[in-house]
Amino acid sequence: MSPSERRSAILDLLCKRRHETTANLAALFGVTERTIRSDLVALSCSYPIQTIRGRYGGIQLDRELRRDRKFLSPKQEALLRKLARTLQNDDLAVMKSILA
Repeated sequence: MSPSERRSAILDLLCKRRHETTANLAALFGVTERTIRSDLVALSCSYPIQTIRGRYGGIQLDRELRRDRKFLSPKQEALLRKLARTLQNDDLAVMKSILA
């Protein structure tokens, strides 16, 4: 597994579990804790990753981060809302589900 694949897998795992330790991640991916820490440094440049020291510490993501969610830019949302005014019936329902 390449470093970028491992980092993506770490991020996916943190999105699912929300909290993990470096020791568990190292064992899971078959690498050292130092490798996991360097992966976390690289990931923290792009994602809101927090590390907490202590007995109950570990790694966690911001609660709002979900990789399975997709977001529209404000311009995209404004355009879709403008277009929604011209739609009716099923098309309007589909557009509302996209905006929701």
